[in-house]
Amino acid sequence: MNGLVPAIIQDADTAKVLMLGFMNKEAYDKTVETGKVTFFSRTKNRLWTKGEESGNFLHVVSIKADCDNDTLLIQADPAGPVCHTGTDTCWGEKNEEPVMFLKALQDFIDKRHEEMPEGSYTTSLLLQKAIVSKTLHVNCRKDIAVHGRSINSI
Repeated sequence: MNGLVPAIIQDADTAKVLMLGFMNKEAYDKTVETGKVTFFSRTKNRLWTKGEESGNFLHVVSIKADCDNDTLLIQADPAGPVCHTGTDTCWGEKNEEPVMFLKALQDFIDKRHEEMPEGSYTTSLLLQKAIVSKTLHVNCRKDIAVHGRSINSI
């Protein structure tokens, strides 16, 4: 493909595919350097940073190559609509996830689980869960011992 690789752009938060562009080495290097997604425009025959005219930049969160190393998946935070027509995606879809609250809640719980701040209600619930899990494990082991079954038979 004349030194070009497809670059799939995905919203880092909603996981929606926003657009597809093409990159050459120079576009990739500029993307890494600036943190803003830059493509090689086949129609303009030059590097083109998404948002350079509209202000709707794509701020890079991560870049991954596929298993064949011939396609990129770029997760980004869009600064506005991605398509030149003004829609959120180049497929005319809204860039939203209907259960974003649940993702935000899970992220919050995960952060609390990592940090376990003293005095936090969430921390107290996580500690209770650990105690209940340990108690359940101990009771299961007792039941196994009483009934003579090995743990592998469960």
